[in-house]
Amino acid sequence: MYQFDVATGSKTAMYRDLQGALDALTAGESDAVANMANAAALIWQYLPDLNWAGFYRMVDGELVLGPFQGKAACIRIPLGKGVCGAAAEQRETQLVDDVHAFPGHIACDAASRSELVVPIIVGGRLLGVLDLDSPHPSRFDGEDAAGCEALMALLGPRIG
Repeated sequence: MYQFDVATGSKTAMYRDLQGALDALTAGESDAVANMANAAALIWQYLPDLNWAGFYRMVDGELVLGPFQGKAACIRIPLGKGVCGAAAEQRETQLVDDVHAFPGHIACDAASRSELVVPIIVGGRLLGVLDLDSPHPSRFDGEDAAGCEALMALLGPRIG
């Protein structure tokens, strides 16, 4: 059982602590599924106001559901479809304040209102995406995007 002391005051401190916790959880472990599962659980536990946190893995040219926390989810997402597919196709973080205004949004959970998706790229290769959903509009901001990008920069080589 792991227990971490993650700051709750500032986002900068929280993401710094999350990065240290993720490093401790995944250091020396070579199994990608185990590392994604622990990352999803860590993010779910410490980031407030989420209703889904997990991964889609790049498999044979499409995104396939990976380890996650939350309600059952869409299993396959084509590149370019929805927020996850856009992040994967463009290889750019997608920060969406209102998913209902996003063209082609895929509603796996009707309660989701905002979304943050970070592509995981190692050595030029897209491994998948981190997907975070919230029932609150405009839940995520630039600090969340930067913090999650740093988390995925650490995790990427440990799942690739």
